[in-house]
Amino acid sequence: MRTGIASGWVGVGLLVGASLWADGRQAAPVPPPLSPMAALKTFTVAEDLRWEQVLAEPAVAQPIFVDFDERGRMWVVQYLQYPFPAGLKILSEDRFLRAVYDKVPPPPPNHFRGRDKITIYESTRGDGVFDKQTTFIEGLNIVTACVRGRGGVWVLNPPYLLFYPDRNDDDVPDGPPVVHLEGFGLEDTHSCVNSLQWGPDGWLYACQGSTVTGAVKRYGVEEPKVHSMGQLIWRYHPETRRYEIFAEGGGNAFGLEIDSKGRIFSGHNGGNTRGFHYVQGAYLQKGFGKHGPLSNPYAFGYFAAMKHPNVPRFTHHFVIYEGAALPPRFQDRLFAIQPLLNQVVLSERLPDRSSFQTRDLAMAVTSADPWFRPVDIKVGPEGAIYVADMYEGHIAHLRHHEGKIDPSNGRIYRLRAPTTPPLGTFDLSRKTTPELVALLRHPNKWQRRMALRLLGDRKDPAAIPLLTRLLDSPNGQDALEGLWGLNLSGGFDDALAQRTLRHPDPHVRLWTVRLLGDARQVSPGIAEALAALARTEPNVEVRCQLACTAKRLPAAVALPIVRPLLRRDDDADDIFQPLLLWWAIESKCEAERDGVLDLFQDRSLWDAWMVRRHILHRLMRRFAQSGVRRDLAVCAQLLQMAPDAERIKILLKGFEEAYAGRPMTNLPDDLTATLAKYGGASLPLALRRNDPDAVTKALRLIADDKADNGERLACIQIFGEIDQPRCVPVLLRIVEKSADDALRLAALTALQAYRDPAIAPAVIAVYGKLTDDARAAAQTLLAARKPTALLLLQAVDQGRIDKATLPLDVVRKLTIFEDKELSRLIAKHWGSIEGATTAEMQREIARLEAVLLNGQGSPYPGKKLFLNSCGKCHRLFNQGGEIGPDLTTYQRHDTATMLAHIVNPSAEIREGFETWMVATTDGRVLTGLLADRDNQVVVLRGIDGQNVTIRRELVDEMAAVKKSLMPEGLLKDLTDQQVRDLFAYLRSTQPLND
Repeated sequence: MRTGIASGWVGVGLLVGASLWADGRQAAPVPPPLSPMAALKTFTVAEDLRWEQVLAEPAVAQPIFVDFDERGRMWVVQYLQYPFPAGLKILSEDRFLRAVYDKVPPPPPNHFRGRDKITIYESTRGDGVFDKQTTFIEGLNIVTACVRGRGGVWVLNPPYLLFYPDRNDDDVPDGPPVVHLEGFGLEDTHSCVNSLQWGPDGWLYACQGSTVTGAVKRYGVEEPKVHSMGQLIWRYHPETRRYEIFAEGGGNAFGLEIDSKGRIFSGHNGGNTRGFHYVQGAYLQKGFGKHGPLSNPYAFGYFAAMKHPNVPRFTHHFVIYEGAALPPRFQDRLFAIQPLLNQVVLSERLPDRSSFQTRDLAMAVTSADPWFRPVDIKVGPEGAIYVADMYEGHIAHLRHHEGKIDPSNGRIYRLRAPTTPPLGTFDLSRKTTPELVALLRHPNKWQRRMALRLLGDRKDPAAIPLLTRLLDSPNGQDALEGLWGLNLSGGFDDALAQRTLRHPDPHVRLWTVRLLGDARQVSPGIAEALAALARTEPNVEVRCQLACTAKRLPAAVALPIVRPLLRRDDDADDIFQPLLLWWAIESKCEAERDGVLDLFQDRSLWDAWMVRRHILHRLMRRFAQSGVRRDLAVCAQLLQMAPDAERIKILLKGFEEAYAGRPMTNLPDDLTATLAKYGGASLPLALRRNDPDAVTKALRLIADDKADNGERLACIQIFGEIDQPRCVPVLLRIVEKSADDALRLAALTALQAYRDPAIAPAVIAVYGKLTDDARAAAQTLLAARKPTALLLLQAVDQGRIDKATLPLDVVRKLTIFEDKELSRLIAKHWGSIEGATTAEMQREIARLEAVLLNGQGSPYPGKKLFLNSCGKCHRLFNQGGEIGPDLTTYQRHDTATMLAHIVNPSAEIREGFETWMVATTDGRVLTGLLADRDNQVVVLRGIDGQNVTIRRELVDEMAAVKKSLMPEGLLKDLTDQQVRDLFAYLRSTQPLND
């Protein structure tokens, strides 16, 4: 049915016919499905467009992905196994239906056979009627996308990226697939990795949805994994076998579009936007509470979605039409699919500085059938638009998990101009190399991209002179295609780059910069050319790419590029450039901090508006927030380098942002003095200098129960780092009388620095009234010196302290003193204090494995158990302590390994988390993790979670010991169900957002 195209929000009322409202509540009842022919009659399209149903059930079902090969054949992924992977058992599930499975499925051909298949549809007469059907592969298990290229077919079958060789192009795999990548998450089959396609640079690009994670590496290779939580764009280079995250964040990315200039976009599952524009190395908005934080804690910002007037959710995928077969008014327009609203919306793309904003023009396609669920949209070889329709009454995974899904349905439609002729039969792979190069001038972007892919397959040196001549074309698009072709054919080198960096077309310059960054290093001549371009480049998109590439290059090359870009005051209000420049600088702050400091030796740079507005406060915050003493020393240097009071004020703002909500403790002396000199003369800073008036004021503050507890806490912690015996009586009163556990913990920790004989009797007197956390700090205090350790065990012997409150790890530590009386008391009350044998531990591990396999756990009570036990030492999703390793990126799906580490924590200790013992000249023996050290102090973090700072001159002996701080027997008091619940949370891949 064809009528005039709607000019406004025709079809918005269809929301009531959709399966769910935005918040997940059931909407109006869904009517029964229609036959394919009946459904076709429900559509409304423009007079100058035609809507055709090219495939329907039973020929196709559950189409999730469409692509076209060099012969014009349509490849379709039929997602028949969805939503439950075959062969896996769900061990736990959160309220977002993110599942934890009992195992990682093996890759084909030894996989758990599913129902998914990849089917080829061909128009043998070339008339656009798909009259031949061939199954390329079936029996796959959650496959989301496929593309031909490099002698076979690439298949996204999470957790794997597979390559099925088909050298003779007979549509039969030559053998088992080559597994290229592993580690893509399967938690939510509604949003796993998807939308695989070739970029013009010869990389494979794809999306990762919001409710899955990644721990990706090359299959079978021992190498670090690339960890991720939630939505992102990733890419993979088949020849060099490099995987990398292109940009992080966005919506629930399920759909990828690359426009004719090589820009990357994806849709969004929220409202009020049509999607996100991704640039290389960027961080974008995401659902942080639900999907986890950005991977870089020092990003200090992110990009929002493209601006758009308020509209209902959602357009999860769109194409930017550059096909030249539809009427001219559709050129460069967005055709976006809306599964909940049963329509295809038409939008325009408007410049917004270095990015875009969008505005709706009309509904390109609407349907009165609420079962119309468009899930993929592509432009075909002839320039028509194809839409895959899962044809479901519900399009939400909640309903799919309830079984409200019909795997027998599915349709594919074509949107074309009435006068668009079929292409006939063709095979671009049979064209000569000169003919493929000529295709790079074709008005249809699909034809150009296919020619590029085939040139990349061939890598024919004969193409290089032909492609080089394209660079001289007055048409910038021709020149850009020529550059891409040269890169794919082996003709991109330094000599060419020197030429194309000066090309009149900005996108040729931009892509030259981007391609140069792929190797993450450049020659000295290219480094100079990039720095020169940064000084003169008139186009903001090119300047943005210079910043993106600088992030990828070593500091010696990157910072000379960054320096002139920072001077561009006109970019200070750009949508991308300020943060791109910050991220380029921040990427050097850890390994190349001296280079960053050298950059700011240039006093004139401090005057740049970009630096004052966007960089200085972030730079100071970055070094202050790490808390590492060598970084804190950089904070002092920055203050000393600042040319005037205005810049000092900006730096101090960044310092305050870093310490918001946390005490200003463990600061190096030179930073303390510098902060005081330049306007940071707070009480904590004066106290660090042991100023007598500050000491008196601080003691009054600590003793005042009505004073701010945060200020009291900061002063208490500082008294533990300076030598000021006047504090002991005040701190003991806090231990004896304070109702605030944080203050008690801090006071007990600070008292470790003092040898006052009144300390141990006072602490022992209140020991029985302390909370578990405060009691742990008291144990650390009393066990630190031989005399106080003896008083502790005598109190046990006299019945004043219950021996059951002393963990065996604390008792074992007392044997370090080699004292006869201590040894006698230990033997009397504990007997042998050796740990469990390896055989006993193995039996316990086997028992717990059986417990975990014999029932499901719930992550919500498991989270409470974690925070009450493991969370005292370990962090997970930014919650918990900082004694042991952060478990967020730990291999938590491996139950056997986790159990081994919990039951026998000393069997294998991760590098950086060894226990250190420090003996001091004032009689203390301290154990803990080495939190920090420099030539002035050593900082240990004890099992009580408190940091103890020891002056270097007090260190008598220091050594690592082969014993974990983590106690044995952590699970012995848990019921079987509690063990299952705890592990359900430990195996969660993203925050619970509860």
